Amino acid sequence: MKIGIDISQLAYPHVGVSNYLCSLIEELVTDTENEFILFFSARSKKIPERIRPLLSKKNVMLKRARFSPMVLDVLWNRLHRLKIEKFIGEVDFFISSDWTEPPVKSSKKATILYDLVVLKHPDETDEQIVATQKRKLKWVKKECDIIFCISESTRNDAHELLGIPNDKLHVIYPGMSI
Repeated sequence: MKIGIDISQLAYPHVGVSNYLCSLIEELVTDTENEFILFFSARSKKIPERIRPLLSKKNVMLKRARFSPMVLDVLWNRLHRLKIEKFIGEVDFFISSDWTEPPVKSSKKATILYDLVVLKHPDETDEQIVATQKRKLKWVKKECDIIFCISESTRNDAHELLGIPNDKLHVIYPGMSI
């Protein structure tokens, strides 16, 4: 199986989202029966430091879009155009993370949901962040086959606040192998 994973969040080392995603990827790529295409967007050619050791694995490939994350927010969250396969080729499954929700051609789709603080406490969050997350979450609810939540609390919030069916919500705790 070919699995694409958006690793753009690894550009922010030493934060919870980055640590969770990196640990998840490190665990996933040990499955040598599957091929993993790691995707990130950046204008620079700098590869996220924590991902470098994984690139020596035969089942791991890296693809980069030369767009800023803000451009992809417009393309994917607002216009919902330009399928991920244009960047990474055909995949069986694509996992997005946090800020952008690209459309897919025909693959199954999953995303990682860290929390819903922006919906629970919008008055305590920057308006632009709230708007971005709401746009992304609209596509998550409509298109994702699976939503990985980092806690039972996040899972419950996704069900209660977004109306996502429980059978689509799966908890993978930080540091937990899958």
